Order: sequence, then structure tokens, then C-alpha cells
Amino acid sequence: QVTLVESGGGLVQPGGSLRVSCTASGSVDSTYVRAWYRQAPGKQREFVASISTGNSITYADFAKGRFTISRSNVKNRVDLQMTSLQPEDTTVYSCRHSDSRATLWGQGTQVTVSS
Repeated sequence: QVTLVESGGGLVQPGGSLRVSCTASGSVDSTYVRAWYRQAPGKQREFVASISTGNSITYADFAKGRFTISRSNVKNRVDLQMTSLQPEDTTVYSCRHSDSRATLWGQGTQVTVSS
């Protein structure tokens, strides 16, 4: 069984940067896709970025040029580096892990962009 833990959220000023991480533990397949989504209150959840173990990467249009998703040197961890953050980026960011056996979600981490 795989569990996901997100970390790294917090408060940042407009124009600032923040990194959120998603670490999987347990019986992690050697092949998987890890993705970040975000959902603001009253809005639909939206895709942010994804990366596969084959390093296939996809970004939402709003993330291109500002966000970078990568597989960390830390085993089974995927990072999302966010730059040029704006107040509209304020929301809960959640990690999704998909492999041959299951798709599961982390608990989410709050990112707040405010002066």
C-alpha cells in the first residue's frame, strides 16, 4: 500500500517562490505518474503539472514558465517549484499518484500568496 505526504506549503509574498513536495512511501511501483492539482474553495480542481518515471512532463498553461515539476534525488519524491507566485495561486495543492495498481491522493498542502 502506498501513502502520499505533501509538504512545503506556506505563506509567500507576491512575486515570491515556494517549493512543494510529494513523497510516497510503501510499495511504490517502479513505473508511475505523479501529478499536482489545486483547488480553491468553490472552484473545480484543476491540473497543474505531471511527471512520469520516464520523465514525460506536462504543464497546465498557467504553470508554463513559472512552475517546474521534477523527480527529486530523494527516493519517491516529486517536487513542484513555483516562482512568480501571485495571489490567484492561493489554494490547496494536492498530489496524485497513479500506477498499475491504484490512484491515490495526498492530503493537500496550503499555499497562500499575500503581502
